[in-house]
Amino acid sequence: MTTITTRTVEYLADGLTMIGHLALPAGADRRPAVLLGPEGMGLSDVERRRADALAELGYVALAFDLHGGRYLDDPEEMLARCMPLLADPERMRDIGHAALDTLRAEPRTDPDRIAAVGYGTGGAIALELGRAGVDLRAIGTVNGLITGRPGEAARIRCPVWAGVGSEDPIMPPAQREAFTAEMQAAGVDWRLVVYGGALHAFHHPPVDHAALPGVGHHPQHAQRAWHDVVDLLTECVTSAE
Repeated sequence: MTTITTRTVEYLADGLTMIGHLALPAGADRRPAVLLGPEGMGLSDVERRRADALAELGYVALAFDLHGGRYLDDPEEMLARCMPLLADPERMRDIGHAALDTLRAEPRTDPDRIAAVGYGTGGAIALELGRAGVDLRAIGTVNGLITGRPGEAARIRCPVWAGVGSEDPIMPPAQREAFTAEMQAAGVDWRLVVYGGALHAFHHPPVDHAALPGVGHHPQHAQRAWHDVVDLLTECVTSAE
């Protein structure tokens, strides 16, 4: 296994002190980087391990924070914070830009080779960075097929990959269709993978607290979605010199 180093990083966003998890690959050279966003519950060991796995693959990875260092395991509290956030593109962009600035400030980061990948709310933030015209090499979103303000998808300057479970009641077929119609109308290089039989947050290991209805882990599709994300990064970030 490749030796990596990790540390917490603090930065300000959305009126909060955010606490992200930065993972660095071995060596001292500049490396391509990935901004990694969590589900609406917030940053957890799941995203930290994913950032570490990306560092083992040679990426500088920052798993960013949503709630000022808190993990919201109460579904009602999570919805009370995330629903207004998802309805406010400027707040999402503020959170995304602050995390991206933190990632760019890391000396190991190659600023010309950065991708944004997110799950749920974190995926919606990754998309909003694209709609804001941020120069990214790729955007990946799982369970976060949120449409944006009219016309702004035309600012997306990189391929977009999206994954969703076929049985996800939170991202139902109508939402998928609206998202893909937005991408297509904007001329974005987009892909959508529908994982058969999977619920919302199918990629996330089971939790030991209450969860929203329609949420469930699917081990096989979780692995497949991870491989699809890694393939996206290989194609768009490491192979596109």
